[in-house]
Amino acid sequence: MNLQNNRFPGKQPSEFLHLWKESHKNQKTCLQKKSFQQKTLNLHLILNMQKNRFYILIWLVCLGAALPFACLQAKERVFVVVIDPGHGGHDPGALGRRGKEKNINLNVALKLGRLIQEQCRDVQVVYTRKTDVFIALDRRAQIANNAKADLFISIHTNSVARNRAIRGTETYTLGLHKTEENLEVAKKENSVILIEDDYKQRYAGFNPNSAESYIIFEFMQDKNLKQSVQLATFIQRQFRNTAQRRDKGVHQAGFLVLRATTMPSVLVELGYISTPDEERYLLSDAGTSALAKSLYEAFLQYKKEHQGASGNRVASTSLVQAIRSEKSNRPASSDIASPTESQTGTIPSQSAAGSTSSSQSARPESKIQSPKASKRSAASSSTLTTARPVFKIQILVSDRKLAPKSRQLKGLTPVNHYREKGLYKYTYGESTDYNRIVRLRRSILPKFKDAFIIAFRNDQKMDVNEAIREYRKHR
Repeated sequence: MNLQNNRFPGKQPSEFLHLWKESHKNQKTCLQKKSFQQKTLNLHLILNMQKNRFYILIWLVCLGAALPFACLQAKERVFVVVIDPGHGGHDPGALGRRGKEKNINLNVALKLGRLIQEQCRDVQVVYTRKTDVFIALDRRAQIANNAKADLFISIHTNSVARNRAIRGTETYTLGLHKTEENLEVAKKENSVILIEDDYKQRYAGFNPNSAESYIIFEFMQDKNLKQSVQLATFIQRQFRNTAQRRDKGVHQAGFLVLRATTMPSVLVELGYISTPDEERYLLSDAGTSALAKSLYEAFLQYKKEHQGASGNRVASTSLVQAIRSEKSNRPASSDIASPTESQTGTIPSQSAAGSTSSSQSARPESKIQSPKASKRSAASSSTLTTARPVFKIQILVSDRKLAPKSRQLKGLTPVNHYREKGLYKYTYGESTDYNRIVRLRRSILPKFKDAFIIAFRNDQKMDVNEAIREYRKHR
């Protein structure tokens, strides 16, 4: 039998056994040395810890003190603002004699973003575009939603027919238009979808040039309307004070790009590129810098009041779902409106129609009466103080109390007011009959084109849509 080993060729079994024992002995010796070295190292560590236990204790105390601050800092959420320069690429937007809207929008947007990035380290700036590229409307909103943004600011430039010279800035929030002028602005900005692929499917058959398509915005409830209107008010105030531009006020209209967002959002019109002197201003470095500075100051003011409060956003219904559901549920009247104020030099309303101020109850200082109310009997007028909703017409808002014969009231009488968030909000007419207030509102539209209906119950402001539903239920 061959007992030779392949590992040790030519060796006899006895020699192989001897070699194996020697190898095992050497391995055991190495393990013993390693064990001794490890024990020696552990002993040194223990001795060093005992020697430096005072310093170790101080280090542990400092670590424990710093840990809560580190956790608090980790919990602080970065404020995210999405800046949306309108148009771009093969969509130039409005055209002037020398400039294009898409370039003006981008110029101001980039300047605004730089100001925020340089001055606000706790803010993340996201652009829908930073170059001359085309971005679809629904994609712009998707960018904001994916970024979990706290604010969405869409920047645009206005225009009208060349035979009209109009000047000024205006800011829009989402809602139903109350004037033909506002509708035309929305049509112009929404018409960009016509150059998108499959726009009929993407926007559920929405026709930007059809007035009927905009009826869907009447009952679309923007959960962030109050904050949007507040930001829009701050922007217009800064345009007026910082950039010295004509203030055309805060308005509402059905903008698709705002409808699909899930955060407070506004659409800004920087001025009229169709008016030669405004075009020169919009193309100048000084002009775009002043406009960007105005937007920045308004952003700072809004952020100061709302940072940390934006975590409880309510996601809005998608545009496609809203279009399909609201087509079968349209109201009989389009006189319900939200806070776009009359352009009489006053500050636009900062809360939505039907919303209640968080800092002060919307309690009228005295009873508001319709023109015929003074001739009614006491028994008839007493019905206004019942638990039924009372409808009124809000005509304007001012930061100061107006004299009874103020020119801003345009001769309308009797007029009263209530206070909300430090502002004086003036109303006209009062009735539990919603249809009567609708007719009354139509009669004063030539004087107050942005007048809208609000509702109260027991002198407390309530949701106007809820009030209308209750009125129709009990009439």
